[in-house]
Amino acid sequence: MNRRQFIQRSLLGTGALAAAGGGLWLSSEQVSREQLSMELALAKLDSLQPQQLSATGDWNLFQIFSHCAQSIEYSLSGFPEHKSPVFKHTLGKAAFAVFSARGEMAHSLSEPIPGAPTIAAQGEVNSAIRRFRQAMLTFQAHQGPLAPHFAYGELSKADYEVAHVMHFYNHLEEVQGAGA
Repeated sequence: MNRRQFIQRSLLGTGALAAAGGGLWLSSEQVSREQLSMELALAKLDSLQPQQLSATGDWNLFQIFSHCAQSIEYSLSGFPEHKSPVFKHTLGKAAFAVFSARGEMAHSLSEPIPGAPTIAAQGEVNSAIRRFRQAMLTFQAHQGPLAPHFAYGELSKADYEVAHVMHFYNHLEEVQGAGA
């Protein structure tokens, strides 16, 4: 990507982020951190009946649950690509602050993690759910340092937990049969 493309994409991303973040900030009640726990997310995941679910967006169920697992796995092992340090320290931190304060994330639900291998278009949904569940359990048990987030930068374990849960809940918006 050349400098001009970088600047154009950065400005477009900044405007979209500001518009989305501002709208989220003003739109409804805040959610407490206790409501964004990995325990509650695991309970939600365990309550899902895969045979009664369908995807309503660009990704199928296998891709959604694999992507959510990937995100948690990369928080432990390291993300393949990162936004610039300037982005992470400004827009990334601001976006996470807005999402965290709102208790709700809004992001492109068909955008892969930068640099991550493409998730297969077909796969067994139950295996993707098991992978996601195992990633959550591994994250909960993890005692060591966490990798910086590709967009938000350094996060504490508590902040990463909130980020992962909001990410999962955001993706559930495109899973029919998952309930509210």
